[in-house]
Amino acid sequence: MIFDEYDVIASEADEDIGSYPPSELVLRLSELKASEVFERVRTEEGAADDLLVIGSDTVVALDDRILGKPVDESDACEMLKALSGREHKVFTGVALIRQAGDGEMKKRCFFEETSVHIARMSDEEIREYVATGEPMDKAGAYGIQTEFAKYVTGIEGDYNNVVGLPVARLYKELRDM
Repeated sequence: MIFDEYDVIASEADEDIGSYPPSELVLRLSELKASEVFERVRTEEGAADDLLVIGSDTVVALDDRILGKPVDESDACEMLKALSGREHKVFTGVALIRQAGDGEMKKRCFFEETSVHIARMSDEEIREYVATGEPMDKAGAYGIQTEFAKYVTGIEGDYNNVVGLPVARLYKELRDM
């Protein structure tokens, strides 16, 4: 299976699906997103005979409370205060939907979980980080691959999962598919 061409297509699915534990939520959302894009692309004129759609969703959870994207700077500060000096978990769900040239359809869904340890942050450090604007479009109000990396004291699991896509697991699932 070699795909030489790809497009990034944002899902138009309604993500307001209710409350679930983090691992179940990311599985449901990734499948919802992938299914919506798959159906939309498959029905387009000139759609490829061999089609693969990868949908994903990532959430940050602190004590099973999901921390989404902050609504404003104050919300970002509150999230970071809650994470300061603590361990939390990052869950990414991935859904793969493939229609081969012979019309056979296959679907796989999985999630990865990574524990992240954050150093104690002062109120000033939190305000300075929030002032960069980086936290505003990120679940949990931080990006591990950004300036925030200096506050990450350790991780258990896949670093790429925290960035937003567990690449090694994705490769394994695609190979096995």
